[in-house]
Amino acid sequence: MQNVVNTEQEQAWNGDEGAHWARHQDRWDAVNEGFNEPLLAAAAIRAEDTVLDIGCGAGATTRLAARRAVRATGLDLSAPMLERARASARAENLGNVVFERGDAQLHPLEGRAFDVAISRYGVMFFADPVAAFANIRAGLRPGGRAAFVVAADGGDNEWLQALARLRGLLPLGGFGATGGPGMFSLADPDHIHEVLSGAGFDGIAAEWVEAYGRWGSDAEDATAFLLSSGPGRHLLAQVDEATGERARRELADVLRAYEKDGAVRLRSTAWLVTAVRP
Repeated sequence: MQNVVNTEQEQAWNGDEGAHWARHQDRWDAVNEGFNEPLLAAAAIRAEDTVLDIGCGAGATTRLAARRAVRATGLDLSAPMLERARASARAENLGNVVFERGDAQLHPLEGRAFDVAISRYGVMFFADPVAAFANIRAGLRPGGRAAFVVAADGGDNEWLQALARLRGLLPLGGFGATGGPGMFSLADPDHIHEVLSGAGFDGIAAEWVEAYGRWGSDAEDATAFLLSSGPGRHLLAQVDEATGERARRELADVLRAYEKDGAVRLRSTAWLVTAVRP
């Protein structure tokens, strides 16, 4: 296994970047919650299982898994996110869930014999994906199962289609490119198979899934969220104030078409990946 730590990324996720995502985690959970049930169903968690949740963030999926399993462990690089995860677990009186800080590529997982590994959008950012998935595989018992949700082709995600309408204002460049570094790094099922088979997994399958997430109460609220959190805020930070204000107005105009019943809901598409440790 490549013994490399991305110290810049680690510092970011334990500093302002991690604190930012922790503050917005409830909103992101609302965006992605439609993938929870497909993920947990694919994982087929049993009452006697132990579960590892990779890139657990503030622990929403870890806590859901804990309600089905004997024990669930959430793993994430961000200390601020894990603080929220622990507080939520305490508030929900979940005594069978623990959280560990670390990079799944290097965190000591080998021999821990988890029955299941899951992740909702937490496995697309590894510096060395094959090494990371090999480490995850080593953390499973023989016959252990893995189920991951990863972003599918960016062009089929309505939130990205909306941002693409701002191409003349924001420096989108290759943002959202399938197979590129970042959140769409595993958007090609052939590449998924290549990475997981290279990491020693068997029985690899990728099923197309989609879900509608709640991005805001109205177009203005959804615009503020899209451009102040996640990828949108990094795009906005690269333009001047006047251009940013124009981008906000134009995005709100685009999102107004998605307002219905007191919410803006946009479709996200993903691959539901399953595999087994031989």
